[in-house]
Amino acid sequence: MDASQIAPDDRDARHAQVVIVGAGLTGLCTAIMLREAGVGVIVLEQGEPGALASGHNTGKATLLQGSRLSTIRRHHPARLVRAYVDANRAGLRFLGAVAERVGIPVQESTAYSYAQSPEGLETVDAEIAAGREAGLMLERVDRLDVPFPLLGAAALPGQLAVDPMLLVTGLAAETRALGARIVTGVRALGVRASEPAVIRTSAGEFTGDRVVIATGAPILDRGLYFAKVKPMRSQIASFRLPQDQLPDGLFISVDAPIRSIRRATVAGEERLWVGGGSAMVGDGEQLAVERQRLIDWTGAWYPDASDAVAWAAQDYVSLNQVPFVGRMPRGRGRVYVATGYAKWGLTNAAGAAIRLSTELLADRGVRRPGWATVIGTRITVPADLAQGAKAGLDVGIRAVTGWARAMTSPSAGERPAEGHGVVERRGIRPTAVSTVDGTTCAVSAVCPHLGGIVNWNPAEQTWDCPLHASRFDAQGRRIEGPAVHDLAPADASVAAEAATRSLVE
Repeated sequence: MDASQIAPDDRDARHAQVVIVGAGLTGLCTAIMLREAGVGVIVLEQGEPGALASGHNTGKATLLQGSRLSTIRRHHPARLVRAYVDANRAGLRFLGAVAERVGIPVQESTAYSYAQSPEGLETVDAEIAAGREAGLMLERVDRLDVPFPLLGAAALPGQLAVDPMLLVTGLAAETRALGARIVTGVRALGVRASEPAVIRTSAGEFTGDRVVIATGAPILDRGLYFAKVKPMRSQIASFRLPQDQLPDGLFISVDAPIRSIRRATVAGEERLWVGGGSAMVGDGEQLAVERQRLIDWTGAWYPDASDAVAWAAQDYVSLNQVPFVGRMPRGRGRVYVATGYAKWGLTNAAGAAIRLSTELLADRGVRRPGWATVIGTRITVPADLAQGAKAGLDVGIRAVTGWARAMTSPSAGERPAEGHGVVERRGIRPTAVSTVDGTTCAVSAVCPHLGGIVNWNPAEQTWDCPLHASRFDAQGRRIEGPAVHDLAPADASVAAEAATRSLVE
């Protein structure tokens, strides 16, 4: 259902017991669980379901996640690692069950976290120790028949691989079949935690007894989650490869350069998928470099690979290593949030949905799982505080550097070359100018979230904010991130532009 189909005064169509903002994996899984319990649900989506990270990940649903378990264990007690594994296990079971129910093909395979170097073997051993301590039957493998460097690996059979976009499409169909409404073409602008809660959107107001913010980076600044996660863009490249050269298994390296490898079936064709090449959002030049390195790496170890198609997806790494899920601060118990999946969104999203739905159904006697209680009561440790302090310092440096560079780059009056963008000063205004498909556009270079200066991303031809990862297309239209407004027109008044840069409540 498109927002244009709902009349502004149709209160019945604009109210539900739970309104979910975001039709990605978290939002759709939560909607399915709530509808199965008979709860009325509306899902609001700016684009189409799965248009961003949920439909563009590597499609691995696995409890063995590179070096994630040993990383969490370094910062937290064993009981939290076990709870994290149990949450992902519950998410994996849910995804497998719903995929079977709606007829989405899923491939069962063995997951491998492998080392490319002697130093990486130490990480493999640490991952095995942390996984076994958390109840996983991990095996140590010393050699596998693969062309790329592999000195040893942790192995876990019985994991799943799926076409992520096909999965999201199936989840959306199941959501609708259960009676929830997915309203597309709606951008959420803010939430008032009244009774009922009011969701301000580009298509007017919606109301709900409860609200779930499932937008990757929360579009509300309550709780300051934008400062508690590190935003990354990770890349995937798909290649045509002779069938006898496609690998069996779900591989990811634990040491640099990170490489995620699997065979994937898309539209009936089996292809090689290679992921990795991450960069901080806002560092578009590095993203372009990493993309080429990814393609070159694949060509070196798979010389017959051809027909490369590359894309990227955005994810957020929780600074205390474990996703943030539950009630949002200053939400009066009516606003919930989920973020910080650290690039393992399939199982973490479904696990988050389980936790959210059980909390939302608590008044019906539904008890949340024990693992959810452990995760929800975790203690912030000194390492978390150090990570947060460093992240805050980095953001401050990027903010000052961006403004200094913009204000010392007066306009040269030249049109950027095709596919290029520049930030220049026009009068006292930092202005972002780009040329894409022969059209040159000039918009404000000031991010409407908290005033950072955007950078050009040549790999994807977008304007990306290096502060908190808001992204915009060449015309300045908001794509994703904590910002809820577009970049202002280049000729907007300073006052009008500043009016869009307030904390969203």
